[in-house]
Amino acid sequence: MTGTMAAHILKTVGLRILAALLVLLGVLQVLDLLDVTTDIIERELGLAGVAYYALLRLPRLIEQAAPLAVLSGALFGFTKLARNSEVTAMRAAGMSAYRVTALAVPAAVLVMAVQLLMATVVAPRTDQTLTDWWRATTPSADQKAAEPRTFRLGADIVVATPASVGGERLTDLTIYHRNAEGRLTQTTRARSAIYRDGAWVLEAPTFRSVAPGRVQSSSAAEMIWRSDLTPGDVEALFAGSQISPGAAAAGLEGKAAVRPRSYYATQLQRFAADPLACVVMLLLAAPVALANFRSGGTALLVSCLAAGLVFLVVDGVFVAVGESGLAAAWLAAWAAPVLFSVGGLTALIYLEG
Repeated sequence: MTGTMAAHILKTVGLRILAALLVLLGVLQVLDLLDVTTDIIERELGLAGVAYYALLRLPRLIEQAAPLAVLSGALFGFTKLARNSEVTAMRAAGMSAYRVTALAVPAAVLVMAVQLLMATVVAPRTDQTLTDWWRATTPSADQKAAEPRTFRLGADIVVATPASVGGERLTDLTIYHRNAEGRLTQTTRARSAIYRDGAWVLEAPTFRSVAPGRVQSSSAAEMIWRSDLTPGDVEALFAGSQISPGAAAAGLEGKAAVRPRSYYATQLQRFAADPLACVVMLLLAAPVALANFRSGGTALLVSCLAAGLVFLVVDGVFVAVGESGLAAAWLAAWAAPVLFSVGGLTALIYLEG
């Protein structure tokens, strides 16, 4: 009997979460395509191009829609159980509200696993494929000249302009060498840099060494610049795609980075904390299972929905604060999930009485 009730709860909540995810993906996909369909048609890529774009964007959309899908699907599922007095019957048979909630958790965990897979494995690859495809299909008349980009490489600051699609060539390169205290010690300028045999070859570089009380200039016909910078790093820096866990870890280790260390530290913590949003949403929706819809239970439903939306806003605010360096990375990433999980459990305990 208990096994039948467990399967019924999981099926009721799980199917509604799946339905909510499909609906949200459809809405997000339509909104996304509204912005780019005209460009795709103008590039004469046809419906196949639209479908290809939609396929490459799907992993990111799944990542974005997952928490809201769990919230809305769980609300619908628990509402059905409450309206049909099924939760009342289960509690009369000795099953607590905590047990009812726990039996629905596997559905949220499954969505959480899919979200984590999309964010860390699939989406970084499809993002790069989409960037390359979009660049390759851009008409010559619409192609913009590459602009210089400033990024940090260890203690040094580098300014360069990409001159090849794969990132193997840079132009107008300037390297500001700094010591451990962050003071400028030397400036290196070169007309171009080509990646060859694991190192960068600088063409006609000029140097200006800076020391207390003097500045010394020199030049060379060619120079080997050995650094951790690779063509892949260059391509990722100038593409401006969403950051991956590997890129965040690399930024913290002193490799090529365009943002402060606090940003990468927060992002790294967020990769671990973000999937838990699905479980948090389930906990926030769980009190609806104990609502009495014959006497104002709708107010509890609206409150749970509002709590889930507020969680997304508060989580975004905490992350922004952490990225700016105003709060510790672990606090910025974990504060909202922990606080709202405690809030959901507290409401469930109160209603269980």
